[in-house]
Amino acid sequence: MSIYVADSELFRDQFSTPEMRIIFDDRMTVQKWLDVEVALARAEAELGMIPAAAAEEIAGVGDAVDYDLAAMKAEMDRTSHPIVPLVRAMEEKCKGDAGGYIHWGATTQDIMDTGQILQIKDAWKVIADDLELLETKLAELAREHRATPMAGRTHGQQAQPVTFGYKVAVWLDEVRRHQVRMGEAAGRSFMGQFSGAVGTMAAIGEDGLAVQELMMAKLDLKVPNISWHVARDTMAEIAFVMASVAGTMGKIAHEIFLMSKTELAEVEEPFPPGKVGSSTMPHKRNPAICESVVALAKAAKYCVTPALENLIAENERDKIGLQAEREYVARLHGHTHAAVKKMVVLTAGLNVKADNMRRNLDITGGLMLSEAVMMALAPVLGRQEAHEIIYEAAQKAAVEGRTMKEALGDVPAVMEKFSDTEIDAILDPAAYTGLSAAFVDRVLSAGE
Repeated sequence: MSIYVADSELFRDQFSTPEMRIIFDDRMTVQKWLDVEVALARAEAELGMIPAAAAEEIAGVGDAVDYDLAAMKAEMDRTSHPIVPLVRAMEEKCKGDAGGYIHWGATTQDIMDTGQILQIKDAWKVIADDLELLETKLAELAREHRATPMAGRTHGQQAQPVTFGYKVAVWLDEVRRHQVRMGEAAGRSFMGQFSGAVGTMAAIGEDGLAVQELMMAKLDLKVPNISWHVARDTMAEIAFVMASVAGTMGKIAHEIFLMSKTELAEVEEPFPPGKVGSSTMPHKRNPAICESVVALAKAAKYCVTPALENLIAENERDKIGLQAEREYVARLHGHTHAAVKKMVVLTAGLNVKADNMRRNLDITGGLMLSEAVMMALAPVLGRQEAHEIIYEAAQKAAVEGRTMKEALGDVPAVMEKFSDTEIDAILDPAAYTGLSAAFVDRVLSAGE
């Protein structure tokens, strides 16, 4: 039995993904630490600070496959320290005196922060790739249904007609903003850490900046202006962006969930043969993917709290915040990627029931076209008077269960101005979707 569902043999793919488990796996974590130590040694060797032969020897022991994680864990428990056991294990594997040059001028947090950023960078690449797939699927849906009329809803009630493509284009535009956010946040956040015990590089002095620059070039990370040991704003931004992406996935999934309700039946998530909705009701076709994504969005949200709390850090080092990051970073990325992947599957196989959308446009008997009638009368009566007249007619029709057209038959101002054919045209919901299709085109063209 697993404490975290993300580690469960049964439930792990509901709350994380194989890709994220590989990226944040213990051995990969150690590999990133090793990568940082190797980059540091090579940079220092190129600058003549340590022997070139030592750097090559250190690089030769830089494969995490060669390390006993159980033994390392035992040493971590004994020393209450994460990196010292690694440095000692590396030193044991090095020949001659090369091991004495490992971790030269560095501090533990330099290695761990930089290693974690390398993992996050890998995770964002995977998530960005799947967001791009989702963007493509949403664009296809928006284009296909740019003119498919459906009921727009506000406050849970039918409001005015829109098109399904318009609704999807709103989602698409939001996803694209997240793609921009990820790019901008990466530019600020994907920087390494090498500054020594309190961030001053006192151990190596004037050569420190050159080491840092060369080291980060080897790791393909930005060079920080100054130590960020206790400046965790970039980690907070990373958490916020990831939770926001997951939140948008939840928003889209929840909307599809609502539209899937039996009484609406406007869309249905993929339901391949063998998928079971209920153990006791064979007819059920439950929106399980939608439910899962909404749950992931909620879970991801709670990872932001510790990230924000870590903005308050003590002095020049605060391990409390690092411990919190170790707990939530992998979990947050697992939740977010799982949500994005599920939405790719959902949108790729979404069953759009245009006939039911059209059917639902008629269930108010034309009342949702009250604005259309009001605006047709406004040039003659003025907008406010037209509003009052149509308000009375519409409210009476709603109470008495009459159609809008029947109610308008009792309004002299309407009957004097419009013919029966003209009233029918005004009450056609498909003709009152406004600029829905134009906005779809606008969103689609913005992505070209």
